[in-house]
Amino acid sequence: MDGTILIADDDKTIRTVLTQAFTRAGCKVHATSSLNTLVRWVKEGKGDVVISDIVMPDGNGLEALDTIFSIRPSLAVIIISAQNNFKTAIDASQSTAIEYIPKPFDLPDILKIVATLLKEENNTSSRLSDNDFKKSIDMPFVGKSPEMQSLYKLIAKVINVNLPVLVLGESGVGKSLIGSMIHNFSDLKFSSLRTLHSEDLNKMDNIPLLFEETSFGTILLDEVGDLSQKAQLKLVRVIDSFSKNSPRLISTSQHNLLQLMEQGVFRKDLYFRLNGITISVPPLRKRLGDIDLLVKFFMPLDSEGISESFSISKEALEKLKEYTWPGNVRQLRNHLKVLKLICERNAISVNDVSKVLMEQTDFGSAEFSKDNEKLYQAIHAHLERYFDLHGSILPPNGLYDRVIKEAEKPLIELSLDATRGNQAKCAKLLGINRNTLRKKISEQKINITKRQKIG
Repeated sequence: MDGTILIADDDKTIRTVLTQAFTRAGCKVHATSSLNTLVRWVKEGKGDVVISDIVMPDGNGLEALDTIFSIRPSLAVIIISAQNNFKTAIDASQSTAIEYIPKPFDLPDILKIVATLLKEENNTSSRLSDNDFKKSIDMPFVGKSPEMQSLYKLIAKVINVNLPVLVLGESGVGKSLIGSMIHNFSDLKFSSLRTLHSEDLNKMDNIPLLFEETSFGTILLDEVGDLSQKAQLKLVRVIDSFSKNSPRLISTSQHNLLQLMEQGVFRKDLYFRLNGITISVPPLRKRLGDIDLLVKFFMPLDSEGISESFSISKEALEKLKEYTWPGNVRQLRNHLKVLKLICERNAISVNDVSKVLMEQTDFGSAEFSKDNEKLYQAIHAHLERYFDLHGSILPPNGLYDRVIKEAEKPLIELSLDATRGNQAKCAKLLGINRNTLRKKISEQKINITKRQKIG
């Protein structure tokens, strides 16, 4: 993408996110919190596209628009605002150069709109190819849910903070992608980014050499919860030997590292060296409202050799939102690949979705059974530690009921989350009577008001 973008918003986080995104896409960016400064830039002839909020500390954006268009009538302007009442005034404007995007906005949408405006400005299709566009928006910034908005703001804050970053989240949420985007948007973007997977580190003898080769850059440690004790010790020693020119560390983990430390599986000294800033990535089931945007984002992708476009019915989209997505965004993307292969006339129907989800449910059960051994080992280690704490003295009587209750509460809470607060579905999922579920919710003092209830 080639052009100069003028950004005016009094929210520093929004300015940072937009500046980093358009800079990464190849644009020049000028950002300000002042409408007066924006107007001055326009008078000086700067900018190919303007992105501006309406309500600003030094004036009203609508009044500024009149001034901007009186100076440069053909200048393209994108208005982003949480004040939806301004849309009427914008729509009533005589100018055809205005686009309106409500807050919270979706970053790929703005990138795409600006790319289109820049093409029109230069009257050539060579400004931005499809591959360039896909590359520029291949990022986790897809979603308007409150969970994703909070994630965007936190990422923007840590981009250039000189601290290690620990990205936590389930498999498939995009932890490594977020790690790479932090590097690519930071001041280190022109230096190297090296991803080191735990299975590779467990086999390596000369770990310090890898860090020396990545001086001034970033090292992404993928799934540190799977590191062996030997590899963990080597990492601690390497980090302790860091100098001024040592790389920045970004780590990811799908495991609860605090629990692993309690079990003696993960070193405390390594945890505190990696955990400078923690970013928790929400699972897809916590933001099902973003599925529409994710589908819209992924549908044009992964279609190599297929020239036709695909559509998906509203009923099919709603069916996708009924699933809990244990494999998260990665699983959704893979599902869409399958759906495009099996659908007729390039139109994905609710029947297509039902068929694929039914097959995936069976697969998910098989996956759960594969993890039973890990679950057994974790429970066994926890209980073994409990007995060890009592030494030669037996624990208090009633141990069975205490253990069952400890396991029962998180099981019910997670099941309620998975069924979005629907107690009938939750009882069916658990295989118990609905009245029994209500009784257990009361006994365990489980807060159901914070969970979304849909029936």
